[in-house]
Amino acid sequence: MRKVFIGGLDYGTTEETLEAYFERWGDIVDLVVMKDPYTKRSRGFGFVTYAHSEMVDEAMSHRPHKIDGREVETKRAIPKDEIENIPQQAMDVKKLFVGGIKHLEDQDLQEHFAQFGNVVSCDTIVNRDTGIKRGFAFVEFDDTDAVDKVILHKKHEVKGVRLFVKKAVEWTEVKKSKDGYRSRGGFRGGRGGRGGDDYYERRGGGGYRDEYDGGRRGGGRGRGG
Repeated sequence: MRKVFIGGLDYGTTEETLEAYFERWGDIVDLVVMKDPYTKRSRGFGFVTYAHSEMVDEAMSHRPHKIDGREVETKRAIPKDEIENIPQQAMDVKKLFVGGIKHLEDQDLQEHFAQFGNVVSCDTIVNRDTGIKRGFAFVEFDDTDAVDKVILHKKHEVKGVRLFVKKAVEWTEVKKSKDGYRSRGGFRGGRGGRGGDDYYERRGGGGYRDEYDGGRRGGGRGRGG
């Protein structure tokens, strides 16, 4: 929760430049610009690790960031073991899939997730024929960063109910292709996690799938902090 991924860096941007820019929001304990192991040239992205998660919040609140004349992509780094490989275009989402909600109401979910950002909507899904709740909901924020904060928080419990939370990613036809994936239609609920339930509507064109790799990891130089 203390690491930030920075993408779209100019190939001439150095670790010193990166540190000088991001240290204004807090103490940096580790930093790296990823390089090709053979040519030693920058790969155009890097990571900054702060001493405290609140410093990440501060840095993210000052987006967009511009370094060496280029606007860079800044997002919270989510470990690969927390996510599933999906197409690049599906990485940034503002909507959450929330499963296992049991008796909880939309207001309960809204109050819980408001601590991570501004909640735009909260919709509990019901059976179209019976009107009975189907046990899951979608929560939408006004910023993709709020969704990343929720995912990194990992455990979510409301009124004694432990929630199953994943990114809600629109899947317009997913099939592996040479560079990753090709689309296939609909939405799908994330697999894995607590219960491993599949929460998508099989016959109604609905479902959601999770989620995104918030950046690749690599070794870095330690910073005294």
